[in-house]
Amino acid sequence: MSGLRPRGQKPQGQAYLKIGDVARLVGISPSALRTWERLGLTRPERTGSRYRLYTHKDVRLLKRAKFLRRVRGLNPPAIVHLLKRKGQIRAEAAHPSGTTGRRLRSRRLEKHLSLATVARATGISVGFLSAVERGQMSASVSTLRKLAGFYNINILSLFDPAPTNPFRVRPDERKVLEAGTGVRMELLAWGNAVMEPHLFRIAPGRGSEEAYSHEGEEFLYILRGRLEIWLNDGEVHRLSAGDSFYFESNTPHRWTNPGKKETCVLWVNTPPTF
Repeated sequence: MSGLRPRGQKPQGQAYLKIGDVARLVGISPSALRTWERLGLTRPERTGSRYRLYTHKDVRLLKRAKFLRRVRGLNPPAIVHLLKRKGQIRAEAAHPSGTTGRRLRSRRLEKHLSLATVARATGISVGFLSAVERGQMSASVSTLRKLAGFYNINILSLFDPAPTNPFRVRPDERKVLEAGTGVRMELLAWGNAVMEPHLFRIAPGRGSEEAYSHEGEEFLYILRGRLEIWLNDGEVHRLSAGDSFYFESNTPHRWTNPGKKETCVLWVNTPPTF
């Protein structure tokens, strides 16, 4: 246990930089640094007052990300995926889905079920299910729906939201869930709500994978980019920035980003049974 230390406690001999110093060294804004953190590129330490503290390794990663964005034209999710594949991002930073995996594993163990039992019931391979539980892979929205349905929970519970309404939620306070490679769900409000509002960030070519359905209603507003959504696996709707869309959630639906840039969607479910 001697190698463990409380988060935010400064290790001996470790040089730390504040967010303003890093922004100046890398040549990006502090808000951009917070965006990269939400994507899993960096995982700064925190002081007791919650100030971010970065290392020189973080600076090198951020400079590399800036180069890939400017010279190669990659969007942020694609950059994180590339650096993760090359092993240049720490495992704990690269897999924010690890918390989701632990919650799914806890649910399985509470029910005294084996991986094989859950795999057979949901149609998910044992290997993939095991990787999700260990935080090595993130499950798509359709796969999370299967698992949530099997465990009789909703996806909202995987965000671990507080029971009370915080009223205002700042961008860096949002609850985040990675729903497969290139799909990020940010919970915008929680606490005894009758709505479940998310900000979906969808990388090019990524989406829900399979169709899924559930009780309720859904409203979408495309903030940036493009989205294609299929209803009943046949009726396709092509949406662009500024478009809004409504449908009943019990209609089987799947969706994808057909564009070359990230799509951002304000996505509201009611009731919060997603």
